[in-house]
Amino acid sequence: MARRALPTTAAAFATAAALLLTACGGGGDDSSSDDIKGAGSESSSPSASASASADVDRPDVSVPDDLDLVFDFEKPSDQDNAAALDDAANYIRALNHGITKQDPEDPAFQFYASGQAAQYAHSQIKEYADGGWTLTGKDRYYQAEINPVDESEKVKTVNVTFCEDQSKVYGKEVKSEKIHRTKESLASYQKFTILMTFVQGKPVWRAQQVTVEGKAEECRG
Repeated sequence: MARRALPTTAAAFATAAALLLTACGGGGDDSSSDDIKGAGSESSSPSASASASADVDRPDVSVPDDLDLVFDFEKPSDQDNAAALDDAANYIRALNHGITKQDPEDPAFQFYASGQAAQYAHSQIKEYADGGWTLTGKDRYYQAEINPVDESEKVKTVNVTFCEDQSKVYGKEVKSEKIHRTKESLASYQKFTILMTFVQGKPVWRAQQVTVEGKAEECRG
């Protein structure tokens, strides 16, 4: 997944910047090995009401005031789709929460993800923390679509896709608080595809696989 285009002038940040500028694919084998603590895959089947999540004790996914996460999503009329979209947004919030907290073991993303999606969040947060970077500015997500993948009695799975405009979100050095501003370009636009699955006994939708298309022309304009 392509993240923010951080400056590459410092050699210590070269590796992190290279990762941030590279699109991430959700390979099928990535989630089967080397799971991090608390991010294991769920295999139990869902109950009849996949959207009953009001009583869940959810983790904190807040971010500092200087980072504005904007989700311009229209709420689906279908309750399951609405819940899946909400928790896809929560996965993005949790990823950014971990980055701003500089904590690769942050429980927030582990609550909203398992498998490859959890591994990806962990690696992204670790790259930021190791490089001494965080985020600031306005990060906008929009044009959400939901497509069912599996609606059998044992599992509910959907693909959630949406665009990201990161032209107004910037890398910030943690120690100096220096902000590295970048100009808007095609590289500012990305398209996410997140495989979301509902798990019985935990009335939340969890991200399983994440793929991000960088330089997404359809997201621009």
